[in-house]
Amino acid sequence: MKGKLAVLVVVAAGVGLPALAQTSSTERIEERQAKQQRRIEEGIRSGELTPREAERLRKGQQRIQRMEERARADGKITPKEAARIERAQDVESRRIWREKHDRQRDLDRDGKADRPARRHAKPRASPVRPGPSR
Repeated sequence: MKGKLAVLVVVAAGVGLPALAQTSSTERIEERQAKQQRRIEEGIRSGELTPREAERLRKGQQRIQRMEERARADGKITPKEAARIERAQDVESRRIWREKHDRQRDLDRDGKADRPARRHAKPRASPVRPGPSR
């Protein structure tokens, strides 16, 4: 009886654990997608992202979402597919950080990047050209 119970426990664990692993990887992917989307929206609100930058980042997020949907089409995301999606999320995360910290701003939210004031805004003198002598 103990032998049958041990076999049953091992079989149940073998069937149940992959399902738990699948759930945790998809949950992690979904949570990260949501977090990255929040970072983009926060960048828009704060003016750290211009509309063009935000649109480019949103398209990157949509590309990752399509990858996830294709991977899930057969009913489950394999560990290899999950690793590929997470690598793509790593790349997009770095892009979000770079765009938010590149000093291009849209603080007045007019859809155009605000340019920082020039540090050396001295007017340049036009070169003096000698004219014909009289």
